[in-house]
Amino acid sequence: MPMCAVFAAVLPKSVIRRSAPLTMMSPNTQRMSPPRLCASRGTRAPRSTSGDNVEDKVLLLVVGVAVAGVFGQWLGWRLKLPAIIPLLVMGAILGPIGGFVRPSAALGAVMRPAIGMAVAIIVFEGGLNLNLRELRSAGSGIARLVAVALPLNWLMGTLAGHWVAGLSWPVAILVGAILVVTGPTVIMPLLRQAKLEPRAAAFLRWEAIVNDPIGATLTLLVLSYLTLATTMSGAAAILSLAWHTILGAGVAAALGLAVPFGIRTLFRRDLAPEYLKTPILLAGALGIYAAGEAIQPETGLLGATLFGVVLANIDVTGLQELRRFKEALTVFLVSGLFILLTANIDRSTVEMLSWPIALTTLAILFVVRPLAIWLATIGANASWRERLLVGWIGPRGVVAAAIAGVAGERLTQAGYADARLVLPLVFAVIASTVFLHGLTLAPLARRLKLASGGRGGLLIVGASRWSIRLGEVLHGAGIPIVVVDRSALALKAARLAGLATLRVEVLSVIGEEVVDLRDVEQVLAATPDDAYNALVCTRFAPELGRERVHQLAPDAAGTRHEASREWRGKIVIGEDMTFQCLADLMEAGASVIVQPFGSGETDVDVHDDGWPLALIRDGGELVFFGADHEVDPSPGDLIVRLYKAALAPTVEREPARWRRLLGAGRKRLTGLPISASGSALE
Repeated sequence: MPMCAVFAAVLPKSVIRRSAPLTMMSPNTQRMSPPRLCASRGTRAPRSTSGDNVEDKVLLLVVGVAVAGVFGQWLGWRLKLPAIIPLLVMGAILGPIGGFVRPSAALGAVMRPAIGMAVAIIVFEGGLNLNLRELRSAGSGIARLVAVALPLNWLMGTLAGHWVAGLSWPVAILVGAILVVTGPTVIMPLLRQAKLEPRAAAFLRWEAIVNDPIGATLTLLVLSYLTLATTMSGAAAILSLAWHTILGAGVAAALGLAVPFGIRTLFRRDLAPEYLKTPILLAGALGIYAAGEAIQPETGLLGATLFGVVLANIDVTGLQELRRFKEALTVFLVSGLFILLTANIDRSTVEMLSWPIALTTLAILFVVRPLAIWLATIGANASWRERLLVGWIGPRGVVAAAIAGVAGERLTQAGYADARLVLPLVFAVIASTVFLHGLTLAPLARRLKLASGGRGGLLIVGASRWSIRLGEVLHGAGIPIVVVDRSALALKAARLAGLATLRVEVLSVIGEEVVDLRDVEQVLAATPDDAYNALVCTRFAPELGRERVHQLAPDAAGTRHEASREWRGKIVIGEDMTFQCLADLMEAGASVIVQPFGSGETDVDVHDDGWPLALIRDGGELVFFGADHEVDPSPGDLIVRLYKAALAPTVEREPARWRRLLGAGRKRLTGLPISASGSALE
């Protein structure tokens, strides 16, 4: 019996009829019958060439955007630029400049809900990064940024749109609402790169994540009112919008607050397998978002944000795995969204840029936001440096771009002639803030003493005689050192050696809060417990990178009982240099010294009388010698060596040269925050 006959007998006629619209055709095209599955036994109906062409275009677009997004992220990292900048440039080349792609034409009606789901995942991930304990030190400032700065930004943005850009009052009000949103899609990558002081970072992070759903909902309310007002009275439009908004926001907020507690109970009672925990959390975020969106557009973002915030603060197991997965997923989504939205700009939109739009953009950058933030934070728990930084940094992101395209089109259809200027004005502000704020955040924060002065610091976990001596030598060569241990007695010797110390368990909850990684580039786990050393390296590897976490050789190093490389750090010195071996050497009088690598030398070898520990490159980079990697020193580098008792060479034979080299090394690293006083951080 032919397969087509089987399907015809099994499938109801209604199902067959509903399958017909899946073929790509315009409304005016004559309706065609569904393609036959087979004409006779052993034959297959020919495939539609036009349908295949559309599918190929969509496939190439999605894959191309994904590859370009990852490449843009890598390029930003390689060039030490905010990744948003190369992403914006690549999107402009693909779209308005080169005209290679038009995403809205290829994706059609799927594009807007897909962007909405991606933004929901992004704000959910942002909510996971909001720690309510930050409100203790920054609570009043955060409250002012949400409750006072947002309406001030809206008011002054509206005035700038009307008086500077020449927009009508309704369109100016809409533009002011769109521009209150400072996107987490831009802020979070910038904060990751800038290494801000915790409270200043909390101000920017909370404002972006909390204001994002509020600003999006506000914009959609204004847009809906302006479009409804053309068909009904103003009072009726307000009542309709108020009802749907309150209902949608209420449902989304209730779900965002309640579902996390249900998930915590589910996980604690072992009612979900481990491999399903992350999918459950992702499905929960998207489900809450969809529930709000079904009632009133953009209210779902509020529920997704609350879902993340509550999860992050009620101790749900399995959240660390989700955070790591979500961070990678968010980087992927942000990259794709920026390229998609930028490439979707029409060339005619770029041609509408004018002097009034340029002047309005300057007013938003240099007058509206700085003045709104300064007025809103009067009397708040924020220093003038923090107020100045937050007033300047306010990049707009994906949400503003997505809403601007929809808003301009709908208002134009409703009869507002100047609504066609909404998209070029908003994208001018987005591009300007991404470039200017992205390039100036880190330098300005360092100038205001709100960020790390440089990289290259070492966190030593475990205070022993050997690790303290190593830290003392590296500190003297200009490397920032922090020694962490649970024992106050062990840390006393480190403080006497002039090193910064921190008494805390690095794997505890409080340890995650107080261990500041802004000035830390590498970690060395040097405790007597091999398993603990491996656990410390596993803890810091996702943040610093697996090539930047190190540990002493375990007793089982080089044997089949050794821990897998996936679950430990890189072995320093050599596989035979265990904690006990180093302790015995130091007890016998071994010494750690720094020597310049001469121009005539070609290699650094391990001798019977000494071992190379680390290398300080000419630019200040610290590199450890070890069994897992090779190090190639260059003339001008400094070599840190461990020598046995009475076998260390004297450095007094070339005192002038040594002092000159060490002094030059310190001059190279004057930007690094080195604690020379030896005061403890505990």
